[in-house]
This record gives sequence, C-alpha cells and structure tokens, in this order.
Amino acid sequence: MRVFVTGGTGLIGSAVVAELLGNGHTVLALARSDASAQALEAAGAASLRGALADLDTLRAGAAQSDGVIHLAFGHDFSSPDAVAKSVAEEGAALAALGEELVGSDRPLVTVSGTPAVPGRASTEADPLMTEGPVGGRGRTVTSVLGLASRGVRSTAVRLPRTVHNQGSGGFAGLLTDIARRTGVSGYPGDGAQRWPAVHALDAAVLFRLALEQAEAGTSWHAVADEGDQVRDIAAVIGRRLGLPVESVSAETYGPLGPIFAADQPSSSAYTRQALGWEPKHPGLLEDLETIQP
Repeated sequence: MRVFVTGGTGLIGSAVVAELLGNGHTVLALARSDASAQALEAAGAASLRGALADLDTLRAGAAQSDGVIHLAFGHDFSSPDAVAKSVAEEGAALAALGEELVGSDRPLVTVSGTPAVPGRASTEADPLMTEGPVGGRGRTVTSVLGLASRGVRSTAVRLPRTVHNQGSGGFAGLLTDIARRTGVSGYPGDGAQRWPAVHALDAAVLFRLALEQAEAGTSWHAVADEGDQVRDIAAVIGRRLGLPVESVSAETYGPLGPIFAADQPSSSAYTRQALGWEPKHPGLLEDLETIQP
C-alpha cells in the first residue's frame, strides 16, 4: 500500500514511517523543510514538500496514495490562542484530506487523545472530549469518523497523554523540560492523578494495524500503561536530573494546566483483542530512567 503520512518526522511519525516501510508499504510523507525531506528520504520514504496549512498539497498527497495516516499537529502550547490556532489548522487539514478520499473506500487514520472518564479507565466506546483547551480536536475527529458513511474507511487511534521513546515525548517530556527550566520536578495537586502512556514504537504498530485492518468509523486505544501516577513520573524525572520533587501550581503548565491536573487512566483491552495489538517495549517509568542529567 502507498501511504501518505503527515507529521512523518516527529517522535511518533518517524516510528510510524519505519513501521510501514518495514512491513512492505511505501510511504509518501509531507515535509515542511529541506531537513525533513532529507530525513524522510534517508529513512526510505518519498517526500512531498509543504505544510499542514497547504490544503492543495494535502489533497495531492492523498490523491496519489492508497491510504492516509495523519499525525501532524502544531505543538505551541504557550497560550490559549496558540493552541486554538493549531486545532483549527488541523481541522482544516483533515477536512481537505477527507474530502479527497470520499467514495474511494481508502483508509484515513487520524489521531486523538484518550478521553477522561470520572472514576474509571476510559475505553474505546467512550466519546471524545469536545470542550476544554483541545476540545476542537475531538469535534474534528468525530467529523472524520462520520466520513464512514461517505465511503471513507476512517478510523482514529487515540493516543495517551505520553507517547515516549528514550525518556522523551508527551506530557512526561513536558514535565522534564519544565523541570530543567525551573529547577524543580513538579506535579500538579497531590500527584495522585494517573496518566496513560505508550512507547512510540508500540504506537506505530497500532497505526499500521488500523490502516490495514480497521473497519470504518472505529476508534482504538494505543495504551500500554493504563495509568502511572504523576508524582511517580515526577519522582523519576527528579532523581535522574538531581532536582527536588514537589507539588506546583497548575498554572505552571499554562493552557494545559486543567488537563495536567486531571485523572485520566485508559484501557486498551478491546483494541488488543480485536486487532491483536500487544505492546512490547518498555513502560513509561522504565523508559524515563534513560533521561540524562
């Protein structure tokens, strides 16, 4: 299968590109820069120059492919306006990709976060969050899944708050970056809230399985660790960096503060059973042990 990938040089995207190529697919990936194009071509993929805002380029990439995996997202979390801009940009991009695939029965695999459900681990059957700082992403993914009625094999892989590899990535990576900057390995509240996690290489396998097997309109959970307590995450970061570990204000995390403070464990039991997905790489706490001072 010839697969068009957006976000193919990021932590997750580079793993997905390698997983696809290693399993007999060919890859055409969006590249925003010469450096990204060179990295993709070195990995064995073809590149298509353009940005996520270049809708005609996205349509062209989808038109010449047998399926699409969308991973690109702006990661400027410095202000509510910056987050809203990234959400809107992604919404327009997915609308363009979806329209190009209407009536083709080709797969469109997009990405979202696992939902938070009070008092229990969320499952694949739970609806996405459509309010809050990134609620617009939930509304966009709901629209993408609705394309199932228009001849698109659209599916969503829901990623946990931390997708990690060699101690970096996701919310835990942000905790590490903030710890380095402030001199404190902090956590919001009492730190008892739980975050799900997955290794990037395991997540990549699920994206491939969804592309190859998933039925239209379905959602899947790329969750290996159902929920690590944030204070345990902060403790490993603090020990690796030689920094004190303590509770800090949720405002420390800017517009993501409310999300950082939420308890949000998640299950992948159905995904494992239905698609035969089985995570094999280190869990988050073990992976964080690779952080260098």
